[in-house]
Amino acid sequence: MTEPPSPKMVRLLMELRGLGVTDSRVLGAMERVPRDAFVPAAFRDQAWENVALPIGQAQTISQPLVVALMTQALEVGERHKVLEIGTGSGYQAAILAKLCRRVFTIERHRALLREAEKRFAELKLHNVTTRFGDGSKGWPEQQPFDRIIVTAAAPAVPHVLIDSLTEGGILVAPVGEERRDQQLLRIRRTKDGVVTEDLGPVRFVPLVEGLPRAAKPAEKRH
Repeated sequence: MTEPPSPKMVRLLMELRGLGVTDSRVLGAMERVPRDAFVPAAFRDQAWENVALPIGQAQTISQPLVVALMTQALEVGERHKVLEIGTGSGYQAAILAKLCRRVFTIERHRALLREAEKRFAELKLHNVTTRFGDGSKGWPEQQPFDRIIVTAAAPAVPHVLIDSLTEGGILVAPVGEERRDQQLLRIRRTKDGVVTEDLGPVRFVPLVEGLPRAAKPAEKRH
């Protein structure tokens, strides 16, 4: 018997609907993933507020509205294979795991990745595979991907990620050098090239190439 959603969660979902999140599958996934499990204990009382929160390593868990709009823009299907660049707390990957066949997610901060892996295991998200590594290089062994989501901003989307898309695939990423001047882009790969849409302004931490310290990248399935 499933527990009814908390009043705080219901209020957040109603707020998201009012702000343009119309995809019922996305809202359903957000209802089934406990955001309070992905934030540090000190911020748990704010987990169901529509705000970004710090998670350590100078990173944040994104504002629920941004998570919802990016997920909606991806147009994820249940048979899709999705690549996420920037695991962070693991919240975005957990949402995607409820919507697609498999999620592959890369994180450059090992401490964040370990915490995310624990959460995936606790929530029994067995269709998430993680890797410690440089997300700007993609995941060549697993490409092509039907969908790619980038959760950090770069001056331009790395070509290796666009090349990792299937024909008909979609990539959603924030682009811009400064936090106050970033745009969320949706890129579709077609047989004739790529088509780019500007979905509006956003603020994300920067996408950094390389790793904080030398270590061998690895993957782990849940």
